[in-house]
Amino acid sequence: MRILDRYVLNSMVKVFLGCVLVFLMLYVIIDVFSHLDEILKQKTDISLLSIYYLNFLPLIFVQVAPFACLLGCLYTLGILNRNNEIIAMRTSGLSIFHISKTIIIFACLVSILVFLVADKFVPNSEINKQRIKNQIRASAAKTQGKEQESIVNLSIYGLKNRLFFINKFIIADNKMEGITILEHDESANLRKKIVASSGEYKNGLWHFYECITYFFDKDNRLKGSPIYLPEQLMDITETPKDFLKQRQKPEFMSVAQLNDYILKLSQSKATAVIRNLKVDLYQRIFMPLTSLVIVIVGIPFSFIMRKRATGLSSLGIAIMVGFLYYVVNALSVAFGKAGFMPPILAVSLSHIIFLGLGLYLIGEFS
Repeated sequence: MRILDRYVLNSMVKVFLGCVLVFLMLYVIIDVFSHLDEILKQKTDISLLSIYYLNFLPLIFVQVAPFACLLGCLYTLGILNRNNEIIAMRTSGLSIFHISKTIIIFACLVSILVFLVADKFVPNSEINKQRIKNQIRASAAKTQGKEQESIVNLSIYGLKNRLFFINKFIIADNKMEGITILEHDESANLRKKIVASSGEYKNGLWHFYECITYFFDKDNRLKGSPIYLPEQLMDITETPKDFLKQRQKPEFMSVAQLNDYILKLSQSKATAVIRNLKVDLYQRIFMPLTSLVIVIVGIPFSFIMRKRATGLSSLGIAIMVGFLYYVVNALSVAFGKAGFMPPILAVSLSHIIFLGLGLYLIGEFS
């Protein structure tokens, strides 16, 4: 590695790590103070609280890494430009790409790291956070046994176009209370509604108690009289483990888990649900590239950060462009979930636009 590359890399790494550390500390401090009264009221154990906030770190890193990369790029190239070192490099025949290639490579490595952290660590840390939060609440309420293992207000989309609403799911006993199931056809029209006071999973089958079944015609009007049964064996393929897996939010699943979930739901032909999940899946894949894209956009502005006024305006413009990037990304994702764009285009559109903008500006400055 050349001396110039080591010099640029050293500066970039220091600023990046410094920014990440500051953002992590600010996030934790703000969250602690916002919940300080609850922490003191519940007398939460310090060690448990420490573990809880340690599980925050992967998600915070994924969120702040692009901004840390942008600030590192602006600072590193801005200092070089202010000290007239950029002019010396350009005079010696180096192009903007050669001067900034170390920063681009570093941003690529950060993108890979963000993907690995988001895929391998964030889902587990979110599960641990929820477990610790439940433990703190259970300890404060002094509840014991099965009540600590209950899930309330569970709603999932299952096979055969069924939408489940469950008031309470008791994990240890594989029991449900307050069950409502809406069954739709391939056009998302309601065909059947099942209401039961409770359900139990025994010998590989779901037993529903005090079950009432309503049937609907193609105009969603009630057809015939409801059927009441004190006990009914249900044709439901989902097991208790399936319910527990599917209650996890898509943004907290790994890429493999989310892809498997989409394949499983594809059998039910739930078009809208599958489209939304595909947008989430592609977003998990493209989101780590944000660090690379936002650095490429920031590089041209770094080369005009020489005088103080110019430097401040360039910094402001670069941050504004980064903000616009997130706005465009949010809008395109919303259009994708609404069905106005193919999922992969909706997720990649902001990357394509701003990557092209960054490369164009770099070419203009070269």
